[in-house]
Amino acid sequence: MSTITVATTLSPSSNAPLIARCRFGFGSGSFLSSTTKQKCASTINTTATILAVATHPSVSVNPNPDPNPNPSHLVLPSNESSERLLRIRHTCAHVMAMAVQKLYPDAKVTIGPWIENGFYYDFDMEPLTDKDLKRIKKEMDRIIGRNLPLQREEVSRDEAYRRISALNEPYKLEILETIKEDSISIYHIGDEWWDLCAGPHVESTGNINKKAVELESIAGAYWRGDENKPMLQRIYGTAWENEEQLKAYLHFKEEAKRRDHRRIGQDLDLFSIQDDAGGGLVFWHPKGAIVRHIIEDFWKKIHLKCGYDLLYTPHVAKADLWKISGHLDFYKENMYDQMNIEDELYQLRPMNCPYHILVYKSKLHSYRDFPIRVAELGTVYRYELSGSLHGLFRVRGFTQDDAHIFCLDDQIKDEIRGVLDLTEEILLQFGFDKYEVNLSTRPEKAVGDDDIWEKATSALEDALDDKGWTYQIDDGGGAFYGPKIDIKIEDALGRKWQCSTIQAILDFINF
Repeated sequence: MSTITVATTLSPSSNAPLIARCRFGFGSGSFLSSTTKQKCASTINTTATILAVATHPSVSVNPNPDPNPNPSHLVLPSNESSERLLRIRHTCAHVMAMAVQKLYPDAKVTIGPWIENGFYYDFDMEPLTDKDLKRIKKEMDRIIGRNLPLQREEVSRDEAYRRISALNEPYKLEILETIKEDSISIYHIGDEWWDLCAGPHVESTGNINKKAVELESIAGAYWRGDENKPMLQRIYGTAWENEEQLKAYLHFKEEAKRRDHRRIGQDLDLFSIQDDAGGGLVFWHPKGAIVRHIIEDFWKKIHLKCGYDLLYTPHVAKADLWKISGHLDFYKENMYDQMNIEDELYQLRPMNCPYHILVYKSKLHSYRDFPIRVAELGTVYRYELSGSLHGLFRVRGFTQDDAHIFCLDDQIKDEIRGVLDLTEEILLQFGFDKYEVNLSTRPEKAVGDDDIWEKATSALEDALDDKGWTYQIDDGGGAFYGPKIDIKIEDALGRKWQCSTIQAILDFINF
C-alpha cells in the first residue's frame, strides 16, 4: 500500500533535567535508560496517510440543489440529518430478516443495524446468490405493501429467554446475555415476526417506499468478527426516502465504480496482488513504480526542507522489542506470528516507532540538539483477515511515512503546528483542500497517568487553535498510548477518507 505520512515525535521541558521514553506500554523495560542524562522528555508521534479504507462511502452533498434535480446534483440526506431516513433503514433491516425467514425457515438471525448508506443483516444459513436477492426483495415488497404495524413491547429477561428459546435462535440468546437492562425491548412486525431491538422504527411497513429500497450484495462475515466462529451470510441493502434519492445514490455508485483504483490500477498496469505470493501483498509494476518513485522523491525533498533527517530501519526485530513497546499487549491480534531464529524469537514489524526510539537513544543528546526530527518511509506488516482485504486500501504489507520529533517542553506547540502545516502542504499538492478534523481523546484501554494525557491533549488543542482549524472531539478515540488529531480528506465525489493522524505521547522523567 503506497501511503504518504507525516509522522512526528516531540519532547518537552526546557528547565528540569528530563529524559524521553517511548510511551507505548509498560513491558519489561523502557526504551531510554533512566541514567541517560538529557534535557528532553516527551514523544509526539504522527502518521498521515493519503489512502485509507472506507467500505461504505458517504454520498456527495450539493449545498445548492437544482429545483429540478438530476442524479448528480440531488442533495442526499444522511442518518444524522434525517431521523426519518434512519428509521426507514432500521425498519428495512427487520423487514429483510422477516422476508429471509419466510423464504428460508431454517435461517438463524443475528444482528441487523443501519449503516451509512443503508442497512445489513447477518444470517446463519445456506450460501446465497444474486438470484436469491431478487426473491428476498420481492418478499420484502409484499411485506411493505401489507402495511404491517411495528409495535414495541417490553418483557422481562426471563420472558425474552423463553421466547427466544422457543424459536431456537442461539445467536439471539447470546445477544440477550450482553444486554444489561432487566427490561428487554422487542419490536414486532404485525403479529408474524419480532426481534430484540431498541429501535427506532417507522410506524408501519407502509411508511417505506419499496421503490426506494434495493438489495445490493452478499458477503461473508464471521460471527462477532471472530474467524474461529461461524461464517455468516451478510446481506447489504440501501434505503432512501424516495425513488429520486435512490437514483442519485446509484448514480454516485457508478461514478465511484469508474474511479475504483483496483480497476484503474489494472487498466494502467500500475500494480497487482498475486495469489501465488499471498493476499494483501502489493507488487508495483514498472509504471506504478515510477509513480511511487515520484511521490517518494517529493516526500523526501519536502521533509529535508522542513528539517527532518531520513532513516532506514530493519523489517524485523527481536520479539522482546515489541513486548517493551506494548504492542504485544495492545496490538497482538494485528501482528504476524513470531519466528524462531537461532533460538531467539523475531517479529515482523507492525510499526516503525520503536525503531526510531532506538536510533534516538543510541547516543547522548545536548539540549542544543532539539528539536530532533527523523522520518522514514518504513514498510510494515499487519495481519488482516482475508475477507477484509481491499485493493491498496486494506493490505497486509505497506509502506508508510512515519516520523518522530524529540523536543523540549517549550517547543511542543510549535512542532505540532509545524506538522499541521506540513500535512496541509502535502495534501494540497494532491488537490485535497477540504478537511474534517477530529481530536481523539483517551480510550478506555490506555496506558499512562491522567496528567500526562491531559498535557498531551492540551498540546494538540493549542496547536489546532493556533492553526485556526475548527475540530470536533472524538471522545475515547485516541490510541492506547496517546491522544491524536485525525484529519479526513474529501475526494472528488465528496467521500471522506481518514488520512493524516498526529499522535501525542508525552513522558516526563527526572534523572
